[in-house]
Amino acid sequence: MIDLFAIGLSHGLILVAMWRIIFRPELDDESMAADKPVKPWLKNRQPQQEPQEPRADA
Repeated sequence: MIDLFAIGLSHGLILVAMWRIIFRPELDDESMAADKPVKPWLKNRQPQQEPQEPRADA
């Protein structure tokens, strides 16, 4: 009985999540597709500097 409850609960939650994702208003908006994706983890990143001397192979 517990197994059926666990399977039913997990599948029910998956269905609720899918239902909420499918009916989001962002899915009907085409203007979001043209925008460049935001990468907040790169916001404070310093540009890499070129090494002064080229590295030789070992």
